[in-house]
Amino acid sequence: MAVIALAGCSGSPGVTTSALALLLGWPLESGRRMILAECDPDGGAVLHGLLQGTLGDRYGLPNLSVAARKGEFGEAFWRQLIDLGGEDGPPDSPADRLLLPGITDPAQAASLSSVWKSLSQMFRGIEADHGHDVLLDLGRRGAFGPSGVLAEQADAVLVVVRNTLRCLQAAQGRVRQLEEQVGDVGLLVIGEGPYPAGEVQRVLQAPVVATLPYAPRDARVLSDGDEQPRHFTRSKLMKAARTAGALLVQRAAVRRARLDPRAAFASGVPGAR
Repeated sequence: MAVIALAGCSGSPGVTTSALALLLGWPLESGRRMILAECDPDGGAVLHGLLQGTLGDRYGLPNLSVAARKGEFGEAFWRQLIDLGGEDGPPDSPADRLLLPGITDPAQAASLSSVWKSLSQMFRGIEADHGHDVLLDLGRRGAFGPSGVLAEQADAVLVVVRNTLRCLQAAQGRVRQLEEQVGDVGLLVIGEGPYPAGEVQRVLQAPVVATLPYAPRDARVLSDGDEQPRHFTRSKLMKAARTAGALLVQRAAVRRARLDPRAAFASGVPGAR
C-alpha cells in the first residue's frame, strides 16, 4: 500500500478532479480503504464542488488544527473523514473511499503550520499499520513551504499536467522544483492536447506514469457535482482511473524498493533484492 501525492501547476490541470476519479476508481482489496486528503493551502474544492456545500464546515483540516492544540489529533482525524462510497468498492466494505476535506479559505492555512508534520506522520502510520492507501491533493502550492513535508514523506509524487503547449510550458519549472525537493517525480497526464506521452516525457524530462482522458462532461460530475450520466462508473474517465490507480501503486512500490530495498523485500515488493 502507498502514500501518493498529486501536485499541480498553473493552468488548472485538474488535480482535484483527477484525485477524485482515482479515489472512486482505486483498486481495493476487501478490508482496505482509500483516503483522499485535500492538502492544498489555497483551499479545497470538494465540499463546494462534488458535495455542493451540503455539509458546511463540519468536516476537514481546520478542525484538526483545533484538535492538535488539545492533544487529540489522532482521535479527531478519523472523525473528519467523509465516506464518498462508490459503486466500484467491494460490497463488504461500506466505508472504503474516504475524504478529508481541505480548508475553505486560504487564510486558514496559517493555522495549519504546526499540523502538516503530524498529518504526514498520521498518513505514514495509516499506511504501515492498516495497509490503507492515501492520496494527497497538494494543489499548486502544497508541495512547498510548511506543507511540503507531505510531499517529502510520500512514496511517490506526481505532477498533473495536460498535454497542451501552455500547460507543458507551465509545468517545466514545477517539475524541476519538485525534483530538487523530493527526488524523482512522475507525471499524470490529462489527454486534452495533441502531444503524445513520449513528447511530454522529452519536454518535462520525467516519466509519464499514467494518463486520464479529457472528458469535461464526466469531469464536471466530480468537480461541480453535476448529475451523473448513465453508466458513469463505466465511463472512459473512470475506466482510466482504475488503470491509473494500479499504475500509481506500482510506481510507489518500485520507488520504495529503490530507496529502502530491505523493507521492500520484507513486504514482498517484486524486484526488491
